Amino acid sequence: MTAFKSLATAMVKIFYRDKATLFFTFVFPLMFLVVFGLLFRDVGESRTEIGVVGDGPVISALEQTGALELTRFDTVDDAVAKVREGDLPAMVAEDGDRITYRFAQSDQTQASVVGGIVQGVVSHVNQQDTGQPPRYTIDASNVEDSSLEPIQYLTPGIMSWGVAVSAVFGAALTLVSWRKKQVLRRIRLAPVSVPTVLTARVVVTVGIAVTQALLFIGVAVLPVFGLRLTGTWWLAIPVFLLGILAFFAIGMLVGAFCKTEEAATGAANIVVLPMAFLSGTFFPIDQAPPWLRTVSQVFPLRHMNDGIMDFLVRGQGASALVLPCAVLTGFILVVGAIAAKVFQWEDA
Repeated sequence: MTAFKSLATAMVKIFYRDKATLFFTFVFPLMFLVVFGLLFRDVGESRTEIGVVGDGPVISALEQTGALELTRFDTVDDAVAKVREGDLPAMVAEDGDRITYRFAQSDQTQASVVGGIVQGVVSHVNQQDTGQPPRYTIDASNVEDSSLEPIQYLTPGIMSWGVAVSAVFGAALTLVSWRKKQVLRRIRLAPVSVPTVLTARVVVTVGIAVTQALLFIGVAVLPVFGLRLTGTWWLAIPVFLLGILAFFAIGMLVGAFCKTEEAATGAANIVVLPMAFLSGTFFPIDQAPPWLRTVSQVFPLRHMNDGIMDFLVRGQGASALVLPCAVLTGFILVVGAIAAKVFQWEDA
C-alpha cells in the first residue's frame, strides 16, 4: 500500500502541475459542450417560415399546424419574389377555391417538407367540404418526453470523448515519459510489483475521468442548458467505468509502441479523433450511410456513447447494459492482453 500510495500521489502531482494538461483535460472538451449546447439550445423551437397571400380555411389550417411560421404578403408577386431570392423556401396563396403553391428549387429539403404539409392540409379541407367521415385515422404521439433538449444528446457523446482523450493520452504519455527517463527501470529494480504500478495508474485515470464527468454534468444541468437526468441515470456508471478502462488499455498499447512523447501524441490523436467522428460524438451517427454505421460498431467509443445515452436520455432498464458492457469488456481483455505482451520496461 505504501508503494501504491506513493506512485498514485506522484502521478496526481505530475498531472495537476502541468497547466497544459489541465486545460486539454477539463477546459478544452468542456468548450465543445458549451458551444454546441448554446448553438442547439433552441433548435426544437424553430419553425419553417413561408409566405402566404390571402385568407381562408387552408391558410388557417396551415397556421394551426404549429410547424410553420407564416409571413403575410399583399400580392402573389411579392411572395414569389422572396422565394426566388432565396429568403423563403415556399409560398402559398389562397384565392377562393384556388390554392397556389410555389417553392424554391434550391432548397428542396424544406420545400418538400412544406409541400407535404400543404398537400395534407388541402386534402383535409377537401374532405371536410364533402362531409364524409374519414375512413382511416392515425394515432400519433412522440415516444420521448417532450422536455428533452439537445443538450441531453450532446452531453453523453462529448463527455465520453473527453474521458477517452484523457485516458489514452494520460496512459500513453506517462508510459513513454517514464520509460524515456528510466523511471520504469528504477521502479522495476525497486520492490514494487507490476500490478501495483498498473493499479496506481488506473486509479488516477478513473479519478480524473470521474472529475471530468461531474464537471460536464454540473455545467449541463445549469438552467441555461437544461440537462435533465432520467430515473435510470445511475445505470450509466458501469458503462462509464468500462469505457475508461477500454481507453486506458488503448493508451497502454500506444505507449508500448511509441518511443517519444511526440510520437505518442500523434498516435493517440490518430486513434481517438477519427473515432470521435465515427461514433456519434459531434453528429448523430444514425444520419451516416449504412456502411459507416456498421463500421462504427467496432469502436469502443460508439458503445460508450450509446450505453451512457441509453440511461441519461432514454431511461432504459438494466437489460440495455448487456451489449455495451459485453463489447467494452471484450475490448479491454483483447487490447489489454496485447499491451501486456508488447510492454517494455526500457527502450531497447
